[in-house]
Amino acid sequence: MRTRTTGFLLVALSGASFGALGLFARLAYAAGADMPTLLFLRFTLAGLVLTCVMVARRQRWPRGRVLLGLFLLGALGYFAEGSAYFVALQHASAGLVALLLYLFPALVAVLQVAMGREHLSRLRWLAVALALTGTALTVDPGPDAKPLGIALGVLSAVIYAVYVLSSARVVGPAGPLAASTVILLSAGVAFGTLMLVKGPSFPQTAVGWGAVAGLSLLSTVVAVLTFFAGLERIGPVNTSLLSTLEPVMAVVLGALFLGERLSLRQGAGGLLILVAVVVLARSDPARPEPVSQAAGPQSDAATGR
Repeated sequence: MRTRTTGFLLVALSGASFGALGLFARLAYAAGADMPTLLFLRFTLAGLVLTCVMVARRQRWPRGRVLLGLFLLGALGYFAEGSAYFVALQHASAGLVALLLYLFPALVAVLQVAMGREHLSRLRWLAVALALTGTALTVDPGPDAKPLGIALGVLSAVIYAVYVLSSARVVGPAGPLAASTVILLSAGVAFGTLMLVKGPSFPQTAVGWGAVAGLSLLSTVVAVLTFFAGLERIGPVNTSLLSTLEPVMAVVLGALFLGERLSLRQGAGGLLILVAVVVLARSDPARPEPVSQAAGPQSDAATGR
């Protein structure tokens, strides 16, 4: 019982940590950082910390095709998803972007059907319908969001759904910690290259550097490690359900510290998206699910978010 309780607490901490991602990004942007520099710092610092964890645990590095696959997941897949998500944060509230990202579980289910890999039950089709209806309600621009921010938020969910399906075949042989480390470091290389092309734009204040530290350590390292530690204790279904704390936390933190507000229509749409995630997770609990598909945000496959 204690192990199970610990698992729930760890996953809740992971969801809350991922939920702070938008807050830290907004603070870093306000301090003068741009997207390539911010994500270079985030992924490189987090990847180096996880490298130290791997060395301490004497864990082997992936090799050959697995290493190449993980590198491509980070340098291409995570690069594209992270770019869309973090640019969206410049044009829409952190809570709204986080809610839109959670459209991805329904997109994964639809893509699985389209590729002939899975047949959805009526309950799962209902979840897909709820998610799409929720998205239709959520895309109301409102006073604090621009159409570009909403479009990029939806695009990040689409890219992430493809990323999740692609990572399912690669992450398993490497293990979650090693896969996360390689993906983060390779994403850091990709954003570092973009940063050098554009020219770096570092935070100009102590608050901005504190936000970078929070983004790298809390919203990445702590979020990833507690996610997998909790997953081992409570399984993928319960983990995916608790992971819905992420967008809820993003909305709460945005309201408390950034003065962000969702319209009533957007709030209702976000609620439908979260209900869809819960329905998808609970619709077939007896069936074993791959970690990369059940984890949700943070998902995120090997890296959470």
